Amino acid sequence: SDALWWKQLGAADGASNLKYDVDFYITNPGVAQALEFDNNQSNGVHKFIYGTQCNIKGNHWDVWGNAAGNWISTGIACSAPTAFVWHHLTWEFQRTSTNVIFVGFTYDGVTHYVNRSYPARGSSVHEMNVAFQMDGDFAMHAYSTWLDKVTLTYW
Repeated sequence: SDALWWKQLGAADGASNLKYDVDFYITNPGVAQALEFDNNQSNGVHKFIYGTQCNIKGNHWDVWGNAAGNWISTGIACSAPTAFVWHHLTWEFQRTSTNVIFVGFTYDGVTHYVNRSYPARGSSVHEMNVAFQMDGDFAMHAYSTWLDKVTLTYW
């Protein structure tokens, strides 16, 4: 029902500022449940899940509640992206020693500030990765999404 792609980038234990930047193109957004734009960081003590999604069916942007393990609406609208058009998305994140902070995002030139913080969960792993997931609708109707110029900058 869903398709997930990710790229392992190795350990980056000390990184506390992150920027996920991507161009994407979708063929049939009306049958997509959501498009997820995520990255994950683990520093041997905590796992910081920078999970975001355009919840197309719910018509809002969600962020991942981390330790609680649930999607939380930001209250910011996210309607279905226009089909057959390239869209540009940039998410900015920070973290403390124990919390994930969703700073904000810019989607097709419009910036929104989220300013939400959630506790990380425990982890003994050391990793950094970037991911994208396509979530299908109730009937799993077919659609395609292309990504280009995917970058994750962290410091």
